[in-house]
Amino acid sequence: MPTYKVSVATGDMILAGSYSTISITLVGERAESAKQRLDKLGKDFVPGAVDEYDVPCEKDLGPIVLIRLHKEPYLFFPKDNWFCSYVSVKTPVGETYHFPSYQWLEGYCTLTLREGTAKTVQDDVGNPAMLDHRMKELAKRQESYGWKKYAPGWPRCIDAHTIDDLHSNSKYTLSKTAVFAVRTLKSEIELRLKGFSDLVESWESLDDLRKIFWFHKTPVTEYVMDHWMDDDFFGYQFLNGVNPVLLRKCTEIPPNLPVTEEMVAGSLGKSTLEEELKKGNLFIADYKILEDIPTTKLNGKHQYLAAPICLLYLNSEQQMMPIAIQLSQTHSMESPIFLPTDRKWDWTLAKVWVRMANFHVHEVITHLLEAHFHCEVYAMATLRQLPMCHPIYKLLIPHTRYTLHINTLARTNLIQPGGVFDKATATGRDGMLKLLAKGVEVSNYTSLCLPDDLEERGVSSLPNFYYRDDGLKIWAAIGKFVSGIVEFYYKSDGAVKSDPELQAWIHEIFTEAFLSRASSGVPSTFESKAQLIKFLTMVIFNCSARHSAVNSGQFDFAAWMPNTPATLRQPPPTVKGTASLKSILEVFPEVNSTCALLSLLSIVSYEPGDLRPLGHYPEEHFTEEMPKNLISDFQKRLAVISEEIEERNQGLPIAYHYLNPSLVQNSVSI
Repeated sequence: MPTYKVSVATGDMILAGSYSTISITLVGERAESAKQRLDKLGKDFVPGAVDEYDVPCEKDLGPIVLIRLHKEPYLFFPKDNWFCSYVSVKTPVGETYHFPSYQWLEGYCTLTLREGTAKTVQDDVGNPAMLDHRMKELAKRQESYGWKKYAPGWPRCIDAHTIDDLHSNSKYTLSKTAVFAVRTLKSEIELRLKGFSDLVESWESLDDLRKIFWFHKTPVTEYVMDHWMDDDFFGYQFLNGVNPVLLRKCTEIPPNLPVTEEMVAGSLGKSTLEEELKKGNLFIADYKILEDIPTTKLNGKHQYLAAPICLLYLNSEQQMMPIAIQLSQTHSMESPIFLPTDRKWDWTLAKVWVRMANFHVHEVITHLLEAHFHCEVYAMATLRQLPMCHPIYKLLIPHTRYTLHINTLARTNLIQPGGVFDKATATGRDGMLKLLAKGVEVSNYTSLCLPDDLEERGVSSLPNFYYRDDGLKIWAAIGKFVSGIVEFYYKSDGAVKSDPELQAWIHEIFTEAFLSRASSGVPSTFESKAQLIKFLTMVIFNCSARHSAVNSGQFDFAAWMPNTPATLRQPPPTVKGTASLKSILEVFPEVNSTCALLSLLSIVSYEPGDLRPLGHYPEEHFTEEMPKNLISDFQKRLAVISEEIEERNQGLPIAYHYLNPSLVQNSVSI
């Protein structure tokens, strides 16, 4: 009687084990085994264990193509969940078959797993049983992961009201949840002990602001406190702050920003606007998208928002310097152009208004829309349209980890009525909803593909642009890895075009993330391997590196509130010569509003444990040697990039580490 050696791995997280009865059925090409209970002396299926069992069969089953894991009641023990990492089966003739699982079995159920070799639909043609398994797996997933419309004009999201509605496979682990909860509580307690949370008053001095989060200081927050008024640091943040995707080359002075030679003579020296335009040294930050966004009340008082335009100049010292700021889209007597030659506090206040506008564009469009909600659609489409055996599922699933959890948490704690947007920002929730919908209307494929974005904005050759330098290295590393995977599994463009699961995946992304907008430039079908490689590179880059770049520095640059206010309490100035430190303190958000935001940023800027750095794949979804070798090569390239960044940072006044691969997470998980 042939005997098969079965190894079953249980996840190493807290509560991953099970007291249930676990049985297995082996399905081979020639025959199927009887259902057999997996039981040995001692406790089975404890966290981190790999249990081994003998499964005798009446006859040779042939190559093992499927297994069924049956989870059933045991004695009086209550229902529990079990995390099965993988199962391997060694045949009597010494062949070993691997069955990746890496999922929770909730309650009592049967899970059917396919042998781990990646297969497209074309590979299963002529095998009705395998085609049927693909279809049933996707049907079940589409039932578990349904869509809903959150707000008009928004990308659709998972149909879950709270994280309790999520499948266990999409939730934080218990340890990650605990760390996140402790960090949140710690931040809230600190503010309450200091008496800031309920203080509805203006900040009396800049020294008072220094008392917030005194034990959360970082080298960057210290630098920001000391240099927030410096023009070169103001310009630096357009390149290496949390929103490095806005600045673009100015090829002509906009007619609605009538800057004259006399205005900027003090900034350009002996040069002229025309000369600097020709040299390509003028850049612009335009916040037109903020026009007509409604504002809210905080502490019973109206809040204000502007749609400024800022002209910047790359000077001979290779510093990006602001040289003109207009706080509206229409020049008039009541909307003057502020200049560095104006009085100190007039110029400072103008820059504060730009920084506040930048907060809203960054937080709502760059961060929430393009880093969180787009990536949620990528995750949902992967779960709904690609079976576990699909090579692109295996490639992408590590880059979807915890995204559904953190986004559901954001919808219930951050952007719901009465959340942080209602407590701390100029737009409130209603304005935020409208702003994000406007962002959807202009979001496009070019802006999401780093090399194309840099070229389109005319910033490919700027000096001291570390987001670009590090980002392009990571983009290239991801692209080479993705190219290897695609070339291995798709031998021709025709193979890509004829993969119905892959085409359903991209179509769902086109419809649910980009609302079927052809003007977005996002493909709705794939016609070639090259097109697929580029899109997959974009997805992985945005789920990992780009999210890190726009998320991880939030506390660093906003802990010192004057550098990044989320609201201002008076209208934009209409005349010059009236601003002072005292008047600016009265414009800044009140104490409780300031603290509500900083408490959040102190939490979301840092991953709460259970980390998976970019390229780190402890869950082995690929079982063939070629993709494993490609992963190893990818990891080596990332390690070199990390070393280069660390060496470069040693000579910088502010270390740019947000794209250090060792600190970038695989997925949007915070």
